Amino acid sequence: MFRNMVTSFLQHEKITTTDAKAKELRSIAERMITLGKRGDLHATRQAAAYIRDKKVVTKLFTEIAPRFADRPGGYTRIIKLGIRPGDNAPVSVIELVEAEMKPRKVSSKPAPAAKAAKAAAPAAAAPVEEAPVAEAPAEEAPAAETKEETTEA
Repeated sequence: MFRNMVTSFLQHEKITTTDAKAKELRSIAERMITLGKRGDLHATRQAAAYIRDKKVVTKLFTEIAPRFADRPGGYTRIIKLGIRPGDNAPVSVIELVEAEMKPRKVSSKPAPAAKAAKAAAPAAAAPVEEAPVAEAPAEEAPAAETKEETTEA
């Protein structure tokens, strides 16, 4: 059954089936696409041993696999549609991911610059706060002496 489903899935690039079958089909289809990405004779023969139609094997190696050449995985998507009216089974559509994946560019320069600015701001604010604190005890001492003098008198 799964051999037929994988063949139909790769031929049409989208099929509707139950949730459980779609989840199982995902791993098999992704394995076939990975074989297509390898592209050597051994991979072709392994895919042809599982896929039932030679035209679909050719399509896998010439059309589908080159689309996902830069993608490290995750070639399929499962979208849940709801329940089937006849037997109340949960139904999903499984399809190939069409969006081209662009590799992430790790740009660490903005993050450290923001962290450096945040670190510099409290450091600059700290000496300003320390200066009034040093002056405050000197002012409080004479105020305390005046209170003592008033109580003695």
